Amino acid sequence: MSITFDIPTATGTRMLRKHTIVTTGGMAAVLEIAAELRDCSALVKELTIDVHEGVGCSELTCAVTMTAEEAAEFATQLRALPAVSSVDPY
Repeated sequence: MSITFDIPTATGTRMLRKHTIVTTGGMAAVLEIAAELRDCSALVKELTIDVHEGVGCSELTCAVTMTAEEAAEFATQLRALPAVSSVDPY
């Protein structure tokens, strides 16, 4: 699965929108999600990964330049990944 957006957009204003992505799949899941985010690297402006050994879940926080409509699609596409437990606006 790839996360793709059509650029430029005639509707809506692109702005930096932050999302927190939670996974319970350990380092392998974090790397899988990071690989998906790499596909839209021109839009990803920040990425923070929080992984702790022995803890059941990990978090990725990313800031992506997109419209409100794209933000909803972005979250929906990430939730479709088996490694993702939740995607929440920051």
